[in-house]
Amino acid sequence: MLELTDLKVNYGGVTALRGLSLTVREGETVALLGNNGAGKTTTLSAISGLVRLAGGDIKYQGESVAGEPPPAIVARGLVHVPEGRRIFSTLTVHENLLLGGYLVRDGKELARRLERVYELLPRLAERRGQEGGTLSGGEQQMLAIGRALVAGPKLLMLDEPSMGLAPLVVAAVMEVIHDISAEGTAVLLVEQNARAALEIAQRGYVIENGRCTLEGPAAELSADPRVVEAYLGKV
Repeated sequence: MLELTDLKVNYGGVTALRGLSLTVREGETVALLGNNGAGKTTTLSAISGLVRLAGGDIKYQGESVAGEPPPAIVARGLVHVPEGRRIFSTLTVHENLLLGGYLVRDGKELARRLERVYELLPRLAERRGQEGGTLSGGEQQMLAIGRALVAGPKLLMLDEPSMGLAPLVVAAVMEVIHDISAEGTAVLLVEQNARAALEIAQRGYVIENGRCTLEGPAAELSADPRVVEAYLGKV
C-alpha cells in the first residue's frame, strides 16, 4: 500500500532522514519507534508532502506521490494527525470536524462521515457545540483524530497521539486507533509509548539517526532485548 524507499531529507545543513525505507500493507497498523530527533515526525511529514525530499521515493498504491502537494496527498487518502493536536480552539467541535471534510464535495457523504465519527467517538457528539479549546487533552486528541476521519483516510498517520495524556486516557485513545484499524483503515503510528503502540500494531520499525535499524512483527519487537532496554523497560 505504502512503500518508502531510501528517503533522504535535509533541514539546512542537518540530515534528518538518511536512506529510510519501510512499508505499510493494506489494513495493518505499523508502529514507528525511536527517541526524540530520530526522524519519526520527519517521516510522516515527508509522506504528507510537508517537507521536500533530497532523495528516495514514496509510492502509494503503486504510484509515486513524492513531490505532490499536501492537498493532493490527502485527496488520495493519506491523512496526517500531527503532533500537538492542532485543533481550532475557538471553533466548536462540529466546526472542527467540518474542516476535516474540506475536500468532500458530496454533502450526503460528508454527513455520513460526520455521523460515523460521532458514533465512534460519542464524547464528541456530546460536545459538538462546545469550543475546541475548552475540551480536555484527551477530548482534543479525539477531536484531532475525528477530524482526520472525516477526510476519509485509507491510511491514517498519527504522530504521538498519547503525548501528555493520563494512562487511562492513553488506553482510550489506543482503543479508538485499534477500532479504526479493525474497520479496514491502515495506520502508521508514531508513538513514544512503545508498549502501547506495540500492543495494537501488527508490525513495527525502530528509527535511529534517520534510518530504520530494526523491524519485525510487533510481538517479536516487544520481546527483543534491544527494544526492551531502550523503549520498554522492565514491567
